Formats: sequence, C-alpha cells, structure tokens
Amino acid sequence: MSQHANDQIQAHSSACDHQNVGSLQTRLVITLIGGLLILNSFIADHFFFSEQPEIGSISALIGALIVGLPIMIGGFKEMSRGRMHMSTLVAVAVLAAFVLADYRVAGIVAFFMLIATLIEEQTAAGARESVEKLMRFQPSKAELISGEVVEVSQLKPGDRIRLRPGDRVPADGKIISGHTAINEATITGESLPADKMPGDEVFAGTHNLTGAMEVEVESTGEDTTLGKVKNLILEAEGTKTRLMQIIDKYAQWYTPVILMLAAIVGVFTRDPHRVITVLVIACPCAFVLATPTAMVAGLTAAARLGILVKNVTHLELAGDLTAIVFDKTGTLTTGELTVTSLNPLEEEEGTELLRAAAGLEQDSRHPVAKAVTAIAHKANIRPGKAENLKEAAGKGVKGTVDGAEVIVGRSSWLREQGVDMAMAETDEHQEQVAGLSLLYVASDGRCLGWIGLEDRAREEAQHATSMLKEMGMERLTMLTGDRWSVAKKVARELGCTDVQAECLPEQKLRLVENMQKEGHTVAVVGDGVNDAPALAAGNLGIAMGAAGSDVAISSASIALLNNDLERLPMLVSLSRKLRSLITQNLLIGGAFVVVGSGLAGFGYFGPIAAAVLHNISSFIVIFNSARLVRFEEAKTQAEAAEAEGGPQAAPEPAAV
Repeated sequence: MSQHANDQIQAHSSACDHQNVGSLQTRLVITLIGGLLILNSFIADHFFFSEQPEIGSISALIGALIVGLPIMIGGFKEMSRGRMHMSTLVAVAVLAAFVLADYRVAGIVAFFMLIATLIEEQTAAGARESVEKLMRFQPSKAELISGEVVEVSQLKPGDRIRLRPGDRVPADGKIISGHTAINEATITGESLPADKMPGDEVFAGTHNLTGAMEVEVESTGEDTTLGKVKNLILEAEGTKTRLMQIIDKYAQWYTPVILMLAAIVGVFTRDPHRVITVLVIACPCAFVLATPTAMVAGLTAAARLGILVKNVTHLELAGDLTAIVFDKTGTLTTGELTVTSLNPLEEEEGTELLRAAAGLEQDSRHPVAKAVTAIAHKANIRPGKAENLKEAAGKGVKGTVDGAEVIVGRSSWLREQGVDMAMAETDEHQEQVAGLSLLYVASDGRCLGWIGLEDRAREEAQHATSMLKEMGMERLTMLTGDRWSVAKKVARELGCTDVQAECLPEQKLRLVENMQKEGHTVAVVGDGVNDAPALAAGNLGIAMGAAGSDVAISSASIALLNNDLERLPMLVSLSRKLRSLITQNLLIGGAFVVVGSGLAGFGYFGPIAAAVLHNISSFIVIFNSARLVRFEEAKTQAEAAEAEGGPQAAPEPAAV
C-alpha cells in the first residue's frame, strides 16, 4: 500500500494504538508472553503460593510492565507533542491501575488493548495484501519468439513473446498471430472469457485459456493496465469520505471530554476502578474503524467487479445520483456499424449495388466503409477495382470502378453530383429508413439504391436502464451527435427518459450544467476518449471500457474496466450498501461508547470487562465491514458457472 494510505489506516487504528518497533509477529509473541505472566499470577495465588501472594504479584507486575509500558509510552508521547490522542485514554487508565498497585487489572487491560491493536493492524495489512495480489497475477518469466526465456522485468516495448494455453500474459500488448480465449477477470471483473484474434489487445495478468499466440509488447511493469489499476486503488484507499473528514475535524475534542467525564465519575463515586473502566470503554476503536474498514471493503468489492474508483468520495457520491447522461455511440451502443438493410431500386441488382459500393470503400478505414466491405465479404462478392478516388469529407466518395463512375455517400451530395434522388424524398422512403444511417450508391449518374447501417444497442443496455429506473433514477438522458431519427430509435429501445440529438460537444456541456441547476446529481457515462469535457462536467464522470486506455482512466472519476452497462446499477447499489454499512458501524461503535460509559460510571462492570467489550465492539465492526467484500458475488459466481459449462477452463475470480 502507498505510504499515504498506510499512514491513514494506522492513524485510525491508533485510537487505541501504541505502535512499537518490530513486526506484527514479534509484537504478538511479546504480548502473549506478558499475558502468560499475568495468567501465571492467578495460577500461583490459587494453586501454589496462596500463602505468599507476593509471588503472584511479582509475576503480574512483570507481565503488566511488558504489555503496559508500550501503551503508556505511546500515549504520553502523543501528549508531549501537544496532541490529546485517543490512545491517551488507555495510557491514563493503565497508569492509574499501576498507581493503585493493581497490576493484574493494569496487565489484563493492556493485554486486551494490545491484542485489539494487533488485530486492527493485521486487518489493514490484509487489505494491503489483497491489493498486492494484483501484481502476483503477472508471471515472473516470459518466452520470446526466439525461444529465449527472460525475466518479465527485462521485457521492453517492441519485444515479441509467445504465449501457450494456460500461460499468464506478462505484459500489455497486441496479438500478432493466433486466436484464443482469455480470462480477463483480474482486469475487467468479467468472468466470461473474451475471444481474441490478431490486432486485439491483451493485458498483463490475464489468463490465456485455449490457443497459442504471438504478442508484441506495448507496456510493462507499472505502465501496464494492471499496474495502473493497482496504483489507483492504493491512491483511493488514501482518500477520505466526507464523513471521515467531519470525524477527523472533531476528534481532537473527544479525549479532553472523556477525561473530564472520567474526572466527574471519580469525584462523585470516589472509586478509581470506575474511572479506569470509563477510560477503557470510552476508547472509541470501533467508532473510528467504522468508516475506514467499510471504505476498504467497498473499494475491494468495486475492484472485484471491474469498477475502478479513483477517490472514495466518488464511490460515496454514486448513491446520491438522480440523473445519468449517456453518450450513445460506444456506450449504449457497440460503436460498430453493421449493414442491416440492402435496398436496390426495382430495376437494379443487389449484387451490383453492393459490388460498386464495396469497390470504392475497400481501402478505407472509415467505420462505414468497414461495414460495407464486411457484408460484401460475407456475401462472397468480390469488389471491383477502384481508380481515381476522391473523397469529400463528411459527404462521401467517388471514383471509377471497372470503368463506371461510382458515387457513394449522402443523398444531398449525390444530388449535387447530378444524380436523380427523387426516390429519397418520398414519404414512403423516409418512413422506411427512419433510425438508420444511410449510404446511397450511384453508377454513371444513375441511383442504384441505398444501404442501411445501424449501430446496435448493447445486449445488456435495456436491462441496465430498467434496473436504474427501479433504483429511483429520475432521468436517463441520451446525448449524441447522430441524427434525430437514429437517436429516437435507440432511446425508445432502451427506455431513456429523454434524448438530445445532433449535439456538439459544447451543447453536451450546457445540457449537463442545466440538469445540475435543476437540482440533479448527474453522472456522465462515455467512452472516455471523445467525451472527456462532458465527463468532467458531471458530478461523476464514468468511463466505459477503460482497460488499456490512459485517456479513459485519467478523464473520469470512475472507470468501468469492461463495457458491461450492468456494472452501473451495481455501482449505485454498492454505494448505497456502503453508506448503510458505515451507518451501522457508527451506531455500533457509538452505542458501545455511550452505553458502556454510562454503565461503567454506575459500576455495572469493571476494567477487565471493559477491555473485553472494547475488543468485541472492534470485532463486530471489522466483520460487519468484511461482508461488503463479497458484494454481488452471486452474479459473478453465476457467470463463472456459465463459463465452466463451455469448452474453456473455469475463470478465476477477480484479483481484489
């Protein structure tokens, strides 16, 4: 864990923390030795030296010094620095027991408080360990194409490596040859394997399942997606929620108030043991651990689901959302155009229409051109040879295909080129093409027909929007630069409450700002590449499919490492569950302090019982927070079971 995050968790646990030099294991052994000496004092008095109580007292004194000195030194160091830390309460209680020569009470109280501290530190260490496990998914060695096996640390961009079925991917890269299925759960949280082919990206730490492939390395070590995810999780653990900031602000008053309360109990009862009990029970370890333990559990749960949270306040804010603004292309839709309609005019042949269009588009990388070429390939139509190509940006392209002058593009542009486009102006035609992106094709001045293309909605999008509505989301708005007919069709299919089409980037910003002025807490969801201004404008910016994308990870508050829109309702649900759990923890911690202090003041239990109750309250809070780590595990297990039913190996759980 980063030093900042580590310091924060240690600062919380030091509400009753008395830090010493040495590892947790060493300090645990020393604490147990002190505890055994205290236990020995009871055994000596009752079984062996009942007539010589000083033997048991010496054993109790030595044991109390072993476990009590670290507490007193830590507490009074804080006082010497001018800080009334909450650990001071326990230090005063232990010192008071020593002054009263009640070494057994001093020792038992100190023993239980030290055990609580060690458990809390081990909990923090466990959180760090879960993050460090991310990097363990990266193998230590990699095989170059030459057959040489090298350390992963020696890989550099441009190297080519060979991966066989069962291998872990050692670095981010691009597949040069080979087809396979890869389990990317460690990165995206998606349990179902992803099919990969030449040109696709692969990520360090993922698991190659079925095929052999050659990969060209693009980034290694901390520069990989896995390394960036790890570092951002660590940074998030170093942040604080609004509630934590409020608690920190007023915590400095807590110790003086409790010391004053203990003094009042002493004045009225004249019973020093009640004073010690109040000081011990009032040490608010459970209260202070309430928020950070839940926060770490929430971040861990988010990472398991492929949700990268850069600041814990963003995770907290997700539960307050009342409106979500979606970019259409690449977010609600796949971002990949496909030909869904081929319509030659009555006297024309469909094969000629497609052959002419594919002839002009075969060498272009434009999404429309790729879709036309792909459908021609599926239909086993060989495109004609194109010459004298001329492209008009945003309008179309023209050239010569097998001696005929072919024009492909918008109807308005074909009309400018002298093509009769009366068929495009009829009411019947306009109704027929509503919701489609159109590509008109003409040959030698004669319109051959049109090709309809569509950017299909993601399969899970409708279910995700329905779930968000059920969770009380008031507005689900789709913004797009596409035509109104296309935008309305997609919005209607997905159940969006409103839609804005033909939007420029500055118009998207104004729309988000207007929603905020209306009182909405707005999340903007986009692909993180061309939506950066809008993502920054919302209360939350959520980038889709951020795995491998520096721009997406840096431009958004929260990044979904895969393109599964159902992660959005999961995020909102996780945020609300986190806040509910923090409230439960605070009530538990606060109840132990308030009720316990009152009962201690009236003498219902003593210092030893107070130390035991203190530990119980801390355990309850820690275990209550730990429940959040398994959030939505039923869904991920179901996905894994579905994957196991196929030919691929069973996917592994997410790393965090």
